[in-house]
Amino acid sequence: MFSKSLLSFLGTIALLSAVANTAPVADEIDWDAHQWMAPGPDDFRSPCPGLNALANHGFLPRDGRGLNASVVLDAALTGYNVQPEVLSLAVKLALLTSNDPSTFTLDDIKLHNTIESDASLSREDFAIGDNVHFNETIFSTLANSNPGFDFYDTTSAGQVQQIRLADSEARNPNITNTQKEIFFRSGASALYLGVMGDPETGKAPKEFVQVLFREERLPIAEGWHRSETPINSANQLSLTQLIIAASNWTSSGGCPVFTLTPDGLHF
Repeated sequence: MFSKSLLSFLGTIALLSAVANTAPVADEIDWDAHQWMAPGPDDFRSPCPGLNALANHGFLPRDGRGLNASVVLDAALTGYNVQPEVLSLAVKLALLTSNDPSTFTLDDIKLHNTIESDASLSREDFAIGDNVHFNETIFSTLANSNPGFDFYDTTSAGQVQQIRLADSEARNPNITNTQKEIFFRSGASALYLGVMGDPETGKAPKEFVQVLFREERLPIAEGWHRSETPINSANQLSLTQLIIAASNWTSSGGCPVFTLTPDGLHF
């Protein structure tokens, strides 16, 4: 069961959609100016394939540095049609991961228990491995889900989260799995479904999702295009709630923890 405080938080997110810009946005991107380029050896990347893809296509700085709220929110709006209110909380939390009070890097947000959390869809848990770089073994749970269909949906996303959590609980004695983590994980799953597929139905072609995670590339050559339907708090909250329900989530114990500074101060 979810506490009243979490339900209140979810309700607040839903109310934000009332002031969101919900007008459809045509795909007018100059893709010649946003071709995919692999990161160089000195470029920073994060645990998030969606942000990494934005950097690899030049919507975010390709070196992964000098990020702030306006830079990230503008990139997500331009590249994905994700409305600013969807990521505003995450961007505020991202600033806590940096020693610079006004900017952060993609590498900074690997800080455990701020935005990054255990039981990732494509990264190892912080306490037992590499929580930044793509891990095919971890990702295979998502990749092989919803057999017999060519799409992923909220049901398969919830089932994947359930399997990934069970795996992390079995292997990671220091796992953090509270109401905060299930909300963040399910919100991230809602985003990959909405960005790569239909933000209203939550159905996303498997090929598109797999390219995003494995290559951190937008699957334009495979037929993907930016959603004409704005990805906003209303449709994201709806998908998130369906994913949580399908995950049969239970807490691993403990209270929500936020890491507030790069040196590990938390509450």
